[in-house]
Amino acid sequence: MQQPAGFTYSAEPRAVQPRKKFREPTQTDRYGNMMYDRRVVRGNTYSAQALPLTPQPDTTKVHREAEKKKRTLITSRDSKTMTPPTPSTPEPVAGRKHIEIQTEQYLEELSDKVPEFEVATQTDFFLDRPTSPLFIPAKTGVDAETQIEDDLFDFDHEVEPILDVLLGKTLEQAMLEVLEEDEIHAIRLHRDQMQQTRLAELAAMQQMEEAERRKVQEKERRMEQERQRLQREQLVA
Repeated sequence: MQQPAGFTYSAEPRAVQPRKKFREPTQTDRYGNMMYDRRVVRGNTYSAQALPLTPQPDTTKVHREAEKKKRTLITSRDSKTMTPPTPSTPEPVAGRKHIEIQTEQYLEELSDKVPEFEVATQTDFFLDRPTSPLFIPAKTGVDAETQIEDDLFDFDHEVEPILDVLLGKTLEQAMLEVLEEDEIHAIRLHRDQMQQTRLAELAAMQQMEEAERRKVQEKERRMEQERQRLQREQLVA
């Protein structure tokens, strides 16, 4: 049984026609009257545009979807006519059955068990880190030397007068600071004593003023009682 041949197409070769630089004007390129163009908005341009209650379909979009459906239908119809039928396997004869076998050049053992392997390794022992070497900065500059004769001064002998002056000035300044601190401490004690004495005198003066005030009040109260007694006697007489 022969299989139907696939779809083939061939055309005779032909020369490419030269294309014009500008296209020819058509009837649609004519310019009409703007007053009759529906795209021009008429009326008050400051007010809002009145939109329809129901959305209007876009003609360009509708036309594009129709063309897409048409191309899809044509493509599916062509594919059905051009695709050759799938060859079928005849049924096995009595007493036999179809099985799946390997037809490759090199056969491969098929198994449901995943192959497993055991591998061991041994790492080296950790060694102690060696001691870091002592850091020695790089030598910079230029070395120079000189020769000194026997007239070099004795440092221990020449430095004694300077040390005596420094120690004397240091001890003298320390003594002055100690004496100043003692004087400040004595002044503070004397000031505290004067303050306590002043407070005591002030308290005694306040007590004397309070006693004198009570005496004056008592004297006035007695005089007022005496006047009232004399007034009562005059009234009785």
